[in-house]
Amino acid sequence: MIKSNILFSFFLITVILCSCSKQEVYTIIIKNGTIYDGTGSDAIPMDIGIKDDVIEKIGDLSKSKAMRIIDASNMVVAPGFIDMHAHLDPILELPNCESHIRQGVTTALGGPDGSSPWPLGKYLDTLTKVGTGMNVAYLIGHNTVRKNVMGLENRAPTQQELYLMREQIQQAMQEGAYGISTGLKYLPGAFSKINEVIELSKAASAEEGIYTSHLREEGLGLFEAVKEAIFISEKADIPVILTHHKVIGKPMWGKSIRTLAMVDSARVAGLDIKMDQYPYNASYTGISVLIPSWARAGGNDAFKQRVLNPKLRDSIKSGIIFNILNDRGGSDLNRIQFAKVKWMPELEGKTLKYWCELKGLKPTVENGADLVIEAQVKGGASCVFHAMDEGDVERIMKHPQTMIASDGRLVKPGMGHPHPRWYGTFPRVLGHYVREKSVLSLSEAIYKMTKLPSITLGLNDRGVIKEKMKADIVIFDPKTIIDKATFEKPHQYPEGIYYVMINGQLSIDNGVFQNIKAGKVLRKAKNEE
Repeated sequence: MIKSNILFSFFLITVILCSCSKQEVYTIIIKNGTIYDGTGSDAIPMDIGIKDDVIEKIGDLSKSKAMRIIDASNMVVAPGFIDMHAHLDPILELPNCESHIRQGVTTALGGPDGSSPWPLGKYLDTLTKVGTGMNVAYLIGHNTVRKNVMGLENRAPTQQELYLMREQIQQAMQEGAYGISTGLKYLPGAFSKINEVIELSKAASAEEGIYTSHLREEGLGLFEAVKEAIFISEKADIPVILTHHKVIGKPMWGKSIRTLAMVDSARVAGLDIKMDQYPYNASYTGISVLIPSWARAGGNDAFKQRVLNPKLRDSIKSGIIFNILNDRGGSDLNRIQFAKVKWMPELEGKTLKYWCELKGLKPTVENGADLVIEAQVKGGASCVFHAMDEGDVERIMKHPQTMIASDGRLVKPGMGHPHPRWYGTFPRVLGHYVREKSVLSLSEAIYKMTKLPSITLGLNDRGVIKEKMKADIVIFDPKTIIDKATFEKPHQYPEGIYYVMINGQLSIDNGVFQNIKAGKVLRKAKNEE
């Protein structure tokens, strides 16, 4: 009798254990949320089960167990946002990437506008050891490579120099770069001709990389610059992204109708042309963008010598006046706002008109041009240029091949007077342009932030909420999400984002930043390290 009771108890325990073993136990379950999976499809109410760093199950998990359950009632559950244009230069100083993660960004692409770390492989090794708050990937910069080989010389490369530049592009691609970036408005890229860019882009194309370009011009020469980028795509056989696509200067306002038509025509012809965009009508770059590129050849010491020559100074000043009237100056000194001024921090947040008046000068374009020269002689400055039209911003945003990208630099409160896009890009799209202005639907906006970038980069395990994909997830309130950063007070984090999960770890938990390094250093050649 005792023996039979023991056998029955053993059988009962075995049945219970077998029953329990069939019930999935997850690391995290997200329940009651409204899922926008990133594909542009309609939302679905489903639960998500996560094991370690992977989305294991999507469906009804009301009877499943988890170490942590997140109730996402009345909230949107979306793939983590992928920023296709990020200035990650301060990442060794700010490895937690808080200003990006608070926007819902889980992956960012660095090395834009022709500038990148070098040597790239060694830099990525360092980042892997240090750890990063979000996933990061990199492009190799054309300007960086050209400067390595040729300095700031205003000439075409020799065959040997072209060979050396191509070798550096190949090296970076083999070390994990996702493509090549150009900054043809900046030095020394502005000195390059199209044949040079095509040859170097072929090296990236051979490794299935992409090409992103700060176009040679974004104002009066915009059409020619877009045409150049399309021609590079054709001749180098490479996907091209017109990065932070915009229309600069009053004479060009409204002309995005034509640039978008150019993109459409190129795509009909079989070329892979896309764009990325930040959702603001003001740009941010160095004040030197107002100075003719020839005047800056050889660096700032050479520039200082040129402005001592009265004839050269007059030519330089004339070029600056033209750019203030027709390009980033917006024909108004009040549209040029200082952002970072090491030699006079009290100018940060103030305008070129203010500086004229501070010095007792009339705020004329001519006096403004003289102060631009003075600023560059002193070491330059970063500025916000209010020279874009809202109609162009919305038109470009609606285009089906436009991705959302911040063009933002990693930042922490108190660091200079940045462009508000550094803090608010993605919440601004979702709050202002989706909820308030209905420029995009919510599913369209999320697609532009997730799947479209992941397709472009070839990230096969991110960008969509799907079983077996990496658990990069954002949970936000669609009724309250909004950017708070302004041009007057930029150091403000957005509102309405309650959870950000990176590789299965909660980097923002119920609205609280966790200051963990959950990110991965992504390499195209090796996938991940």
